[in-house]
Amino acid sequence: MANGTGTSLVKATLAIHEPPIGLLLALGGKIKDVDFQFNPTQLTLSKSAQWTTRLSSKYRFAAIPEFTGAEPYTMSLQIFLDSSMTPGDTTVQDNVEALLSCCEVTDASIAADQPCTPWVFFQWGSFSTASFIAYIQSVQATYTLFNPSGVPIRATCDLTITQIPLLTQGQNPTSGALEAHRTHRVMAGDTLQSLAFREYGDATAWRAIAVANDIDDPMRLDIGAELLIPVSSSPASDREGGPA
Repeated sequence: MANGTGTSLVKATLAIHEPPIGLLLALGGKIKDVDFQFNPTQLTLSKSAQWTTRLSSKYRFAAIPEFTGAEPYTMSLQIFLDSSMTPGDTTVQDNVEALLSCCEVTDASIAADQPCTPWVFFQWGSFSTASFIAYIQSVQATYTLFNPSGVPIRATCDLTITQIPLLTQGQNPTSGALEAHRTHRVMAGDTLQSLAFREYGDATAWRAIAVANDIDDPMRLDIGAELLIPVSSSPASDREGGPA
């Protein structure tokens, strides 16, 4: 496989979304999916915690450091794009331009007077540690092959993405702040109830998925559609809705 990229059958994806509008801190409408033709050979994840030390003459040796907060995850990865088997295809150029645009403010956010760059959601199968909502901190694209007309047909893109932490543990996924734990592409036979049972162990918790995806008709799921599956620490509490 080109560039020694991963051969796993489960392909990594990067979904590009509009940023949230208003007070709802959730992914906006989807702009584009960047499907990985070849899985990355490596992912670099970093996480750090901030501590401060207040110097004082009363400490004989050194002051005791104080924890001030945790930094979000940062992940670096490389995407390899190749359409050399179909030289007239503009997929490589389209995907690179979509990634570069993730460092530009969206028109919709400007119109809402909340200027912001797109939010993204990276997913690679069951690798949940690397699946999180994020913004793209930087993109570096290198075109390495062109067709006779000058259209790029091969490129590598080096990305750095930074997590946007939306939920603290124990928050209700229907309370307005949603973080997608992962996505699911609808297959024949899927229902909201079956997905809820598989994800939460409780078929009656399907409303959390419906709310996260603005589904008006829970009896109708389009095959091939991609659903966000929100984190839920207590689906039963969503079902009961608390005290009347």
